[in-house]
Amino acid sequence: MAKLAEDPLDPHQHTDDQAVDGALRPPSLAEFRGQPRVSEQLGLVLAAAQHRGAVPDHVLLSGPPGLGKTTLAMIIANELNAPLRISSGPAIQHAGDLAAILSGLAEGEVFFLDEIHRMSRPAEEMLYLAMEDFRVDVIVGKGPGATEIPLEIPRFTLVGATTRAGLLPGPLRDRFGFTGQLDYYDATDLVGIVTRSASLLGVRVDHASAEVIASRSRGTPRIANRLLRRVRDYALVKASGRVTPQVAAAALELYEVDELGLDRLDRAVLEAVCSRFGGGPVGLSTLAMSVGEETETVEEVAEPYLIRQGFLMRTPRGRVATPRAYRHLGLSVPASRADLFSDSED
Repeated sequence: MAKLAEDPLDPHQHTDDQAVDGALRPPSLAEFRGQPRVSEQLGLVLAAAQHRGAVPDHVLLSGPPGLGKTTLAMIIANELNAPLRISSGPAIQHAGDLAAILSGLAEGEVFFLDEIHRMSRPAEEMLYLAMEDFRVDVIVGKGPGATEIPLEIPRFTLVGATTRAGLLPGPLRDRFGFTGQLDYYDATDLVGIVTRSASLLGVRVDHASAEVIASRSRGTPRIANRLLRRVRDYALVKASGRVTPQVAAAALELYEVDELGLDRLDRAVLEAVCSRFGGGPVGLSTLAMSVGEETETVEEVAEPYLIRQGFLMRTPRGRVATPRAYRHLGLSVPASRADLFSDSED
């Protein structure tokens, strides 16, 4: 089953717009919008470390994809005037891979490890020692003649990013001096992000047009910037480059993004649960097969937003549609569903 080739609402997706995404990243905490508590706490950690002349504590950033974890890692390095080394958990499958990276770090360097929860167990155990004692033990040889050589490594700051903090082992979580939980952005912050990005892209977007884009961005800056680029392209081809609220809405309708930010996959999931399976409960694998997608795609891309918006519920027996899902699709709510949710409805 093939995944949608170009989904503007997939926060996991990295397309050829990656270079543009990099250019749109804010360079400092002062310009980083939407996470005031995390920004303030992180700024205090960095400022205190600089005041002491010490390397900052290790930092763990957790939250859904597209909220700015990578951007914050780059900002940390920028604020410290330190080099940044980037890697990811899936790329480190052996302890030797991690030892090679750590031994090559410079004093005070920032090491950003994305998807840290997907690192192999041997590498995790080596990382424990490196984070705490700034050394790694390298085993040379095999069998009875193998020897363990301790290698001192420069003091560094690890910035770990994860979308699933619950999968991190307790000993690893405990070694981070600061943990920042990133939340979805509100519409006001997204309007500011869209306006700033439009300025950097050379696109004239008024406040009303930015609101149209922000309202359909699922509270995620990465999606907001991607939708902005699609609106820009539409305006360039069909509206002489002028972006108005009507042009923005028409562009997003073309890309099948509705007023609440639901795309084709989201609506397909809701229609399957409501129409084909009587509102549920329906199992995840059955639901994924019915919409022609992989289970991971439905579970990681569509479900979180549908649940957050109150369209879908997870139960021990499967996924269940709420009356709000029926109303959004223009369907009448069955009496059995209305009675089931009567206590929870406004």
